[in-house]
Amino acid sequence: MALMAMTEPEQAARTVQLAVAGDEYAFARIVAAYHDDLCRVAFVVCRDTDMAQEAVQEAWSICWRQLPRLRDPASLRGWLVAIAANQARQVVRRTRRRSVRELELGGRHGSAVDDPAGRAGDMDLRNALGRLSAEDRSLLALRYVAGVDATELSRLTGLSPSGTRARLARLLTTLRQELNDA
Repeated sequence: MALMAMTEPEQAARTVQLAVAGDEYAFARIVAAYHDDLCRVAFVVCRDTDMAQEAVQEAWSICWRQLPRLRDPASLRGWLVAIAANQARQVVRRTRRRSVRELELGGRHGSAVDDPAGRAGDMDLRNALGRLSAEDRSLLALRYVAGVDATELSRLTGLSPSGTRARLARLLTTLRQELNDA
């Protein structure tokens, strides 16, 4: 009798099961698969690389301890990025510091690449995001950086799916207005 190959959800469930049992190699595979997603979400919330790294490290520690509480291995990614977003908000609350951004200028002096005006749109967006609360940045990061859909977001935030969509729509309207005024 030939063994059937496991499907991706079955492999993910097995990996989670092994990690829950204490298999550090299985947990390392989870970290390898999702670390970049957690970093992106944390960076959007914190707006600072060092703070984001701190949040992600704390998130992985929490994930290791709380993994046995994960009810549905299929929701692993959403669960992980939600923990990272929560930790990023905690880091922002703890530090309450304003970050200084360094503009990286590339190319030769005098070239169009050196012109900071070419990056004005990026700076306007960063400033507009900075005026939002960490909770609002977290919601935007989970939806648009991590790609978590409104139904999953509603489970993570405790809002209804329609309430989640309405809040996202209000945030996008706010950002659009600020960017048009800039």
